[in-house]
Amino acid sequence: MACGINDAQNDFPILNQQVNDERLAYLDNAATTQRPRQVLAALQHFYEHDNANVHRGVHTLAERATKDYEDARVKVQHFINAASADEIIFTKGCTDSLNMIAATYGEANVSAGDEIVISIMEHHSNLIPWQQLARRKHATLKYIGLNDQGQLDMEDARQKITDKTKIVAVTHASNVLGTVTPLKELAKLAHQHGAVIVGDGAQAVPHMPVDVQDLGVDFYAFSGHKMMSPMGIGVLYGKADRLRAMPPYQYGGEMISEVHRDHSTWADIPFKFEAGTQNVAGAVGLGAAVDYLQALGMANVQAKEQELVDYVLPRLTALPYVTVYGPQDPRQHTGVIAFNMANLHPHDVATALDMDGVAVRAGHHCAQPLMEKLGVTATARASFYFYNTWRDADQLIKAIKEAKEFFDGGTF
Repeated sequence: MACGINDAQNDFPILNQQVNDERLAYLDNAATTQRPRQVLAALQHFYEHDNANVHRGVHTLAERATKDYEDARVKVQHFINAASADEIIFTKGCTDSLNMIAATYGEANVSAGDEIVISIMEHHSNLIPWQQLARRKHATLKYIGLNDQGQLDMEDARQKITDKTKIVAVTHASNVLGTVTPLKELAKLAHQHGAVIVGDGAQAVPHMPVDVQDLGVDFYAFSGHKMMSPMGIGVLYGKADRLRAMPPYQYGGEMISEVHRDHSTWADIPFKFEAGTQNVAGAVGLGAAVDYLQALGMANVQAKEQELVDYVLPRLTALPYVTVYGPQDPRQHTGVIAFNMANLHPHDVATALDMDGVAVRAGHHCAQPLMEKLGVTATARASFYFYNTWRDADQLIKAIKEAKEFFDGGTF
C-alpha cells in the first residue's frame, strides 16, 4: 500500500493515464470506484491458486476457496459491526439486496391498507421495489420531503411515519444531493411505530464509518463496486431474527437443508439466501477492498474527502453560471456534487469536461422523482473518493471555466 492516504493514488494503475491528451481526473466515483493493485492481486491469486466451488467439495482447492469466501464474510461483518457473520448475505449488489428485502420480508409482512415510507431523494433501486410492492399489495407509498437546504425533513418524517407504516426505506447518503440522512433517528422513529427500517448504504459504506448496530437498522444494503471491489458483488445485512423469519429469495442448491419429492426445508442463515454458485471471486475482492480501507481507516477516508469538498465546493458555488444542488455548506455535503451550468445541457457539460480529461456523470442519476422535485431533467455530477487530489479538483474547475468560454463562443 502507498505510504498514506494522500499518495494512495499510486495504488490505482488506471488513474495514471491520459484521456483526450489530458491527465485523467476521475470524478465518477458515485457510479463506480477504481480498484487498487491489492484488490487486483487478490483476484489474480484466487483464480491462479484457489478457484473452486465453495461448500461443496472436500478437496484442497474447494476447502481453500470456502475459507476465502467465509473469511470475506467475517471481514464485512467487522467492517460494518454486525453482531454475527450470519447476518451478512452476499448478493449481486445493492439493487439485488433491496429487491430481496421487498420480495421476502415485504411480501410476507405488507398487506392492503399498510404504508411504506421512503424519501423523495431515493435512487430508483430503493424506490421501484417498494413502489411495485405497494401496487401488488394495495398498500400506500409515502415520500418524506426535503427542507430548504436539501436535507431530509424530519418534521415531515414524523408526519409520514405512522402506526400503519410497515417499512421505512431511506438512503444513508444521497447519490445526487450529497446529503447524509439522520438514519439512526429515523430508525428510532420507525421502531416506535412498529415498522422496520431499511438503509441504502451504497453511498455511505465506502466513505464513512458505518456501525449497523449503532444505527439500529433492521436491514442495510450496499455494493462492492462502489468501494473498490469487483462488480457483481454486494451485501445485505439483516438482523438475524428478521432473516430467519423471512422466506427464501431464490431456490436451488446450497440454500436447502433437506429436499424430498413433495417438500423441502431450508438451510440456516446466511446460506438460505445464497442459492446456487456464488460470486466467490467477487467476495474475495470485496474482502481485499475491506482490508485496504481498514488499513487506511474509515475516519481518515471521510476526513480526506471532507477536505476535498471543503476545497472544491466554495469554488463551484462562486461561479455565477453554476448551480449546485444540495447543501451549500461543505460540512453538510459528501463528496457527491451535482451541478448545472446555465443554458447548457448536462450531457454537453460532461462531454466538454471529458475533452479536458475530467470524467463526470450526467443524467438523472436514477433519481427521477428527485429531479422533478428540483425542477430539472438532469444534472452533471462530480463525485470524489479518497484517492482524488486537489489537482483533480483544480482540473474540474478549470474545465468548467473553459467549457463556459467555449459555449459562449470562445475557444479552448
